[in-house]
Amino acid sequence: MEEKKKVVLSLIQPTGVPTLGNYLGALKNWVMMSKEYDCLFGEADLHAITVRTPPAELKKRCLDMFAILIAMGLDPEKSTIFCQSHVPAHAQLGWILDCYTQFGEASRMTQFKDKAAKHADNVNLGLFTYPTLMAADILLYNADYVPVGDDQKQHLELTRDIANRFNGIYGDFFKVPEPFIGKKGARIMSLQEPDKKMSKSDTNQKSFILVTDSPDVIVRKIKSAITDSEASVYYSESKPGVSNLMEIYSVCTGKTYEQITDEFAGRGYGDFKSAVAEAVAEELKPLRTEYEKLINDKAYLTECAKKGAEKANRIAGRTVNKCMKKIGFWQY
Repeated sequence: MEEKKKVVLSLIQPTGVPTLGNYLGALKNWVMMSKEYDCLFGEADLHAITVRTPPAELKKRCLDMFAILIAMGLDPEKSTIFCQSHVPAHAQLGWILDCYTQFGEASRMTQFKDKAAKHADNVNLGLFTYPTLMAADILLYNADYVPVGDDQKQHLELTRDIANRFNGIYGDFFKVPEPFIGKKGARIMSLQEPDKKMSKSDTNQKSFILVTDSPDVIVRKIKSAITDSEASVYYSESKPGVSNLMEIYSVCTGKTYEQITDEFAGRGYGDFKSAVAEAVAEELKPLRTEYEKLINDKAYLTECAKKGAEKANRIAGRTVNKCMKKIGFWQY
């Protein structure tokens, strides 16, 4: 009898086209995970509205992100790919878990403090209860593992605390998830300020590469990347710009830092940057080509979204109904 695969759940907010940093740091690993685990990949559009976005822009971002998830190699026939807002149980369980989360716990979440400071004109309750909705996202699907970055570790710990609290009151019900410790993703920094992570919210367009950028745009951005005056390619904390480009080149080609240093010994940064740009363009070419095809096939994307939502609703609906029965809601 075939052993049942462990369940892995991961969601991403549709806040615009992902950067090269997002892709090499996390999304590329999703494709590898989908081959080993029973995976659910969600588009966290409910989380996205804690920051106000024009309706047409939100819709476009949701469609773009769905197309990118499939374009980068996720198979909708093998993994459950869905849109969070298409599964009402997320909001339903989110409210229930609000009632099993202490105010002090929620107020200790550092991301709330950071986002509240960044969006001082819109400090809404959604920002505050974001972690309990994230807990609902995870607990609905009995996830064994959740891949989390440094900024989400605290939220996963809260999810575990909420699950244990609920189980302590009503008996063993929620599966308590573990963080997914897989292949460490690359940490890609800004091309203009290599002491900061690459981010699409950066006001300097030259600081980041989007996964849908054309080869010409990639070349321009890489060629304008900050390096130093030494004109020597080797990895060192004292050379953050060069080291960042080496990290990018290493992930795209599979070469070690030592091999890269040997390859460009006695050659200037011009040659090095050209090689990095070519490697990035080649890495992103299949994704970009598939994305351009998919984004013009709305019917196919809609069909995939519907199928993903049906699969997700079956699992999530069952979980939330059992949860409500445990609590004592009158059901018929």
